[in-house]
Amino acid sequence: MHPNPLFRNEDRALHESLVEEIGFGMVFAQVPDGPRVAHTALLSTGDGAVQFHLSRGNALTKHLAGHDALLVVNGPDAYVSPRWYADPAQVPTWNYVALELEGPVRRMDEDGLVALLDGLSARQEARIEGAPWTRAKMDETKFRKMLTGIAGFEMEVRAWRPTFKLSQNKSPEDRAAVIAALEAQGAPGMAALMRSLAE
Repeated sequence: MHPNPLFRNEDRALHESLVEEIGFGMVFAQVPDGPRVAHTALLSTGDGAVQFHLSRGNALTKHLAGHDALLVVNGPDAYVSPRWYADPAQVPTWNYVALELEGPVRRMDEDGLVALLDGLSARQEARIEGAPWTRAKMDETKFRKMLTGIAGFEMEVRAWRPTFKLSQNKSPEDRAAVIAALEAQGAPGMAALMRSLAE
């Protein structure tokens, strides 16, 4: 989390939508062998919790339940060149959006895990043209066998630490120049975020 308060954002609805839109993150926790990270699909419950699943063989799986963890969701990012400012005697930087979530993790029962998997596939399938894939298209015995290879978890998010570093510490003229340069460089997503969130 960047220490500059200009880069804070307290819009919880925006944070929830970031988790939902990106749908992927990293879970960090301490285990007896040291710190570990797992990369996983995420599903926001909409009421302050985030669900995910891991392979049973993952180093974190047997250590997460009952402990606090850190979950990180990375949004768009882009390099910012000093030559885009009115005064180029500055240093290069990076604009980015990142959300850190922290809280206790509980292991889900099998029904919860199935609901999580159905929710994840329904959300992603809705983004693809054509008839969506559903679990009904899969042999139930095969599905149940595959289910034994993963474990579902839910984090109760007690700390939301967002960083929306979008050149808020620069003049309106410099921000406009960065937006134009990012659009020209092929980073329209970051330019749009700067336009909508940093003005």
